[in-house]
Amino acid sequence: MDSILSQNLDGVKFARYHYLYSVKLFLEQPIPMSKFDTIRQQVLDYSQRLAQEGFLKGTGGNVSIRRLNQDILAITPSNQDYFAITPNDVCVHRFDQSKVEGDLKPSIEMGFHIAVYQARPDVGCVMHTHQDFASAIALIGKSIPALFDEQVRFLGRSVEVIPYAPSGTGFLVKQVRKAVKNHHNAYILKNHGVLCLGPDPERTFHNVLLLEKAALSYLLALYTEEKISKIPAVIREIAFGKLRSEQKKIEERLAALSKGSV
Repeated sequence: MDSILSQNLDGVKFARYHYLYSVKLFLEQPIPMSKFDTIRQQVLDYSQRLAQEGFLKGTGGNVSIRRLNQDILAITPSNQDYFAITPNDVCVHRFDQSKVEGDLKPSIEMGFHIAVYQARPDVGCVMHTHQDFASAIALIGKSIPALFDEQVRFLGRSVEVIPYAPSGTGFLVKQVRKAVKNHHNAYILKNHGVLCLGPDPERTFHNVLLLEKAALSYLLALYTEEKISKIPAVIREIAFGKLRSEQKKIEERLAALSKGSV
C-alpha cells in the first residue's frame, strides 16, 4: 500500500514539475514584435518631448509618423495623457482611416495628418502643437516673414497662416491640404495652434523649436512698433532652394523604392 501511494505521489510531483516547467518555457518565450513597434515608440517619445518643452498642453495636440513608403501612419490617441500611455496605445491606421492596430480612438485631427502625407511625399512626420508664442501669432493672424536664414532653410520662405476651421472637420482638412502644397514645413493654424512637418521626427521636432524662436522674435519686434527687418530676397531664395532640393531628393528616393530599383 505504501509503495503504491509513494508511486502515485511521485507521479503527481512529476506532473506538477512538468506543468511548471512548461509554464516557465512559455513565459520565457520572446513576445512577438509588431512591425509597427518602432514608429509607435517614436510617436510616444516625441509626444513626451514636446510635452516636456511645454508645446503640448494637457491632452491637446497630436503627433504622427508615416510608415516608410506606405499609406499607413501611427498617431497619438485622442484625449489621453501623454505620460500615462504606452506604445501599444498609439493608433495605427491606413490612409482610408481604417484601423490596423490599437484599441484607443485616434486623434480627431488624423484627417489633416493624412492630407499632409498625401499632398507631400517628402513628409515623414507631422506635429500639431499649441506652443505659446506661435499660438499667440495664431490669434494675431499674421504670417511670419523671412526673419532668419536658418528659418527659411528649414521652415520655408515664410510661416503662412491657414484660415480658421473647426477642429476635426473636413473644412480644416481641406484648408491644410491646400496650404502645404507650397512645400513649407511650418504653418500657423488661425485661432488654433501650429502645424510642423519634416522628413523624420527629429527634424520635425527641430522645426517646432525653430518656429517658436521665430515666433517669439517676431512678437517682440512687433511690440516695438518699429520697421521689421527681413533677410534679403536673394538669401531667402538660396535658403529655400536648399530646402526644396532636399525635399526633391527624398521624393526621388521614395519613388525609386516604390519601383524596387533601390
